Formats: sequence, C-alpha cells, structure tokens
Amino acid sequence: MDITTQHSTERPMRLVVVSGSNRHGRFGPVVVDWFLRHTEGRGDFETEVVDLGEVEFPTDLGPGLPDGAAEVTARLAAADAFVVVTPEYNHSYPAGLKSLIDWHGAEWRAKPVAFVSYGGMSGGLRAVEHLRPVFAELHAVTVRDTVSFHHAHTSFDERGRHRNPEHCDAAAKTLLDQLSWWSRALLEARTARPYAA
Repeated sequence: MDITTQHSTERPMRLVVVSGSNRHGRFGPVVVDWFLRHTEGRGDFETEVVDLGEVEFPTDLGPGLPDGAAEVTARLAAADAFVVVTPEYNHSYPAGLKSLIDWHGAEWRAKPVAFVSYGGMSGGLRAVEHLRPVFAELHAVTVRDTVSFHHAHTSFDERGRHRNPEHCDAAAKTLLDQLSWWSRALLEARTARPYAA
C-alpha cells in the first residue's frame, strides 16, 4: 500500500519546513519551493514554511522573544515533523538556524527531523552531519535519508526546476515516506505516554 494514501482516514501530519538561510541573495527559497512541490498531493502531510529570512531570533538566550519569533514558537510546538532546508557555510550550517534551534527545546522533542541541503561540491552534507548531534541533544529523531544538491546554483533552471530531476525526485519521495512513518509513530507514542526527557 502506498504510504501517501494509507492514512487517508487519519488527520495529516503537521509538517513545518524550515528555510534555514537568512543571507541577502540566498538560494534557499528555490530549494524550498522545489521541495514543497513534492509535498503537494500527498495525503499524509499538511505543510507550512518557517522562513528565517522573514523572522529573526536573538543570538543570546535573553528574557523573551520578539512578537514574530514568539509566533514561530507556537507553530513549531504544533508541528508533528520538520524538514530543515539548509545551506553549508564554512563546513557547517548557518548561525540563524542555530539561533532558531537553541531558542527551543520541547518543540523538537520526540519528533522527527529530516534534511534537505544544498551547497557546492559537498551539497551541504557537512551542515547536515553537524545538525544531527544538535537535534539528538534536543531529543529529536533525525531521519536517515536526505536530499542534497551539489553545485545547487547551476542545478536549477530559471523556473526553479531541477535540470536532472530523476534522482532528486526519488530521494525526496524516500525522505517524505520515512518522515511520514516516523511522524505517525512518534505521535502515537507521545499520545500513549509522555516522553521522559
């Protein structure tokens, strides 16, 4: 049975896609839009985007959050699963993404996190490998399979379509199928008994 239809009588999982770059001229929105096209038509996810280019989290963990950031916190708390779309900066992930992660704890806990990365020769995979232990510390479950784009700026056409979509389309389906399984399984586990953090 196709995983995208097997839960048709249950509510879709709430998926938050985090656009992890806030740099001027960033390429991230192209990758995010590409990924969102793969979530369309699936019955297992209800998807929204948290764009770090539109909301800023303070770098120090002070007494409170700005209004826009507090609204993002509520959206993360309501999510069942996450996809982090990240570039690779200096062999790691962006500072703004680290601020978003560090400002939250329970919002990630006992929920699955998957990764879509982009960059030059490494395709952002070093950023992903740095993010995995960070999310493990926060008691999140990271999905094994990723989607990565090597030399991303030349891999997409002017309409945001990948020039050679066969492999990356298949990788996106695998990632979403695994994320669907984990999000449902972890929701059922959290519902049955509170997670012991």
